[in-house]
Amino acid sequence: MRWPTRQACFQQTAFLRSRSAWRSRRTPHWRSVTAIVATATLAAVSAVVVAPVGGLAGPVAGAQVLGDTDHPIYLDRAYSPEERAVDLVSRMTVEEKASQMNSSQSAAIGRLGIEAYGWWNESAHGPAGAGTVHNQNPPPYVNTMSYPVDLALGSTWNPELMYREAALISDEDREVVRNNTLDLNFYSPTVNLARDPRWGRNDEAFSEDPLLTAAVSEQFVNGMEGKDTRGRPLPGSGGYLKVSTTLKHYAANNSEVNRRDGSSDMDERTLREYYTAPFRDVIRQSQPNSLMTAYNEVNGVPVSASGYLLNTLARQTFGFEGFVTSDCDAIREIQNGHRWQPPGYPHPLDQYERHAFANAAGVDLDCQMGYHDEYNYANTIPTALGRHIVTPEGVYTENTVDAAVTRLFTTRIRLGEFDAEDSVPWVAAARARVAKGSWVNSDANKAVTQTPQRLAMARKIAGESLVLLKNADTTRRDGTRGSLLPLRVPASGPYRVAVVGWYANPSYMYMGGYTSWQASYGVANQVNGYKGIAAAVRAANPDAVVDYLPGVTPSTLAQVDAASVEAAANYDAVIVYAGTDFSTAREDVDRSTLALPGAQAQMISQIAARNPNTVVYLETIGQVDVTSFEPGVAALLWSAPNGLRKGEALADVLFGAVNPNGRLPFTWYRDEAQLPPITDYAIRPSGNNLGRTYMYFRGDVSYPFGFGLGYTAFQYSHLTVDHWRVDANGTVRVSVDVTNTGKEAGSEVAQLYVDTPDAPAALQRPIKRLRGFEKITLQPRQTRRVTFPVRVADLAFFDEQAGRFAVDPGRYGFAVGGSSADADLRARSTLQVTGTLRQVPVMVTASPRTVDDSAAGVDRRVLFPIGAVIDPQLTVAMNDDTRYGHLVAGSDVPLPAGTSISYRSNRPGVVAVGRGGILRAAGSGVATITVTVRYREVTVKKSFPVGVPMSSGSTSS
Repeated sequence: MRWPTRQACFQQTAFLRSRSAWRSRRTPHWRSVTAIVATATLAAVSAVVVAPVGGLAGPVAGAQVLGDTDHPIYLDRAYSPEERAVDLVSRMTVEEKASQMNSSQSAAIGRLGIEAYGWWNESAHGPAGAGTVHNQNPPPYVNTMSYPVDLALGSTWNPELMYREAALISDEDREVVRNNTLDLNFYSPTVNLARDPRWGRNDEAFSEDPLLTAAVSEQFVNGMEGKDTRGRPLPGSGGYLKVSTTLKHYAANNSEVNRRDGSSDMDERTLREYYTAPFRDVIRQSQPNSLMTAYNEVNGVPVSASGYLLNTLARQTFGFEGFVTSDCDAIREIQNGHRWQPPGYPHPLDQYERHAFANAAGVDLDCQMGYHDEYNYANTIPTALGRHIVTPEGVYTENTVDAAVTRLFTTRIRLGEFDAEDSVPWVAAARARVAKGSWVNSDANKAVTQTPQRLAMARKIAGESLVLLKNADTTRRDGTRGSLLPLRVPASGPYRVAVVGWYANPSYMYMGGYTSWQASYGVANQVNGYKGIAAAVRAANPDAVVDYLPGVTPSTLAQVDAASVEAAANYDAVIVYAGTDFSTAREDVDRSTLALPGAQAQMISQIAARNPNTVVYLETIGQVDVTSFEPGVAALLWSAPNGLRKGEALADVLFGAVNPNGRLPFTWYRDEAQLPPITDYAIRPSGNNLGRTYMYFRGDVSYPFGFGLGYTAFQYSHLTVDHWRVDANGTVRVSVDVTNTGKEAGSEVAQLYVDTPDAPAALQRPIKRLRGFEKITLQPRQTRRVTFPVRVADLAFFDEQAGRFAVDPGRYGFAVGGSSADADLRARSTLQVTGTLRQVPVMVTASPRTVDDSAAGVDRRVLFPIGAVIDPQLTVAMNDDTRYGHLVAGSDVPLPAGTSISYRSNRPGVVAVGRGGILRAAGSGVATITVTVRYREVTVKKSFPVGVPMSSGSTSS
């Protein structure tokens, strides 16, 4: 996306005015009739419908209606959100439907009681901005919370902490959105993996590892959307979503240099095992409400036009049920950036075709601001429909539009927008905290939503995210010898501390991308490094002196300040605060080097040479080259941009109030020479390419993935695997004792890694893979038994020839320890795996249409004429990611022999279930069909809504 006003608004104005503008992407009563069909095949085909009738204000030409115009279904809570959405969409004209498919904003429709709605809102690590202005990027919020960025959350290795933060963020989101009811979809979290440290958006990523990223992202979704940690609606929610989250950027969007017009090329194994794996896991565990398509192509096809990525993988294979939005303006880039001409198509797509192809592929919402032109869904869809454009999914018809708009309004209904405000618990809770209408988006709000509880959470997360990389023995100024940290401040008497570096006490406080603007009341709640350290030292010793020294030339960082170096020699302790900010890397700008900006590395070396009691803290977007100064430094700490209370958190760790327990969420490469080009999306090594991530990288590293020290030590012992031999369909439990062998209470992240030591080199299996982790807190000498359940199926690799995941037979090694480094894996055991995965269904999806739709090229619909026979076009996905039934337009694969299918209609008068499972539109209204698939004693279910207008009217195909 592009957010041109963000530079001036999202950072302190004096700093940002000197730099170029940011470019950013940007439950009813059930009556049922059931029929059972024992079959191994599925029918195919579909159709379209569009007929008139009015809404609340009476009939409107070009719309249809499913029931009583005086008491519309879409306002009746006895119906499901999906059923209500179908009814609402049926009442709209084509033009009205298209007007709802723009992100910035969808239009008001007064006759139906629909308000204008901003879909593009930001809340990655605190409420940052809302789409309150028509056809503009979302204005930033003023004085809302800014917690540590995603990369910092990843370094906590604590999904439960992520959940608690996300719950606080969404509380605040409800407090500050319009009327506490509108603009409640947020473009976060970023699930892309931090596979290259030069990527400009690494601060938005959680980690380089799919499992860790998914585990943290799941809890962001759960906490934001008002679910428990297992993804179920919270008691007392009334079934309503608190907010709607958006997984982004799907998929393989990890380089800014070519993100809008490049192709992320890779083999299918890499795509499935790495780049889409965290999306798959978050979808299956937390079912987020929205998914964002990336700008880039994947293997030559723009993601926003990729039916394979959006339908085949996201919906049919992963089970995604929400709506899909484009990045801003990814649909435009199909034509303007990629100049894409689909295989066999007579010419590159024009503005109407690009929107038809995107909508047909599964993009429901056009985020049409950013790198935009004058064309969008609202002003192209009516014309595109009239051109009968042929896409890979079939002829583009109004049926595709109906499905898209139904998904959008299902979300708005689930958020409570169309129900009485006092019936939506999230509204009442927000107004109890901040009175209705009292919050304004200006400094006049007095930072009322930056509550003590939220500020304390920002401090806690920041402290837990800090990673101690080095803590060597040194001779202190008092003559004692030992680890430099924690710093020991005497209770009285002379004690002098120097805090050095531009980033310790800047004229603005950088907090990462997608951050709200802090005006005077917000600034009053900020604590930078120098202020946090000074407050802690003076609280411990009122006689102490804490001085700030610039270290380098202010702002430019270009030269070492000789006076600072000279002065630093005379302090009891020196804390050098170095880092990166928006000028180093950001959305649309990658780093070309891992070197610290300016003369910061030289400053560190010179100060450490003069004073051995030097602590270095790096607050950076990711890995930096430490090779020039690390050997001469006694103590080294790292974090990503760390939020409003970063200075307090740093002081907590430096002086021992918090025992550091952050762990690296990435491999800390030594320098950029070890890496292939950033546009190379391969993960496994080849030729001169050393590979990427701890799973495949073959070179030397500064610090390994998962690494982090503390002020105590831990020992691992008595590792056991409850089976020495297991079938590929089994589960094993890996257990280990973890003991705090030190003198301080502390937290450890026990990490379980798996390898395949006997695998042939030609298979290119990972060096090791993270398969479990748990963060535990132990008192001195306390031991805890930690157990990791491991499904053998989760150890499968993607077999490109077979098109499925398969478990390698043979020996698997298990190792548990404090990082991915072999030296840190203290307990080991092995397991022998035999057999193959037994296929069983994990989900079923439906693409309903009429049995007469095939000839018209219609692939799906939600509205059916009375009397139509409905073909549900079922797709059954198995546990190895194979699919049966309806795959794509014109392609079906018979279901396995022995599969049984049954259907249930909650309103047989609307949709009747006949003998042999024949579904027929029987009368006007809306019904939900529940399909049950049974195979090998495993049952999966799926429901889908069907709307039947009062009169079939004219149909379009």
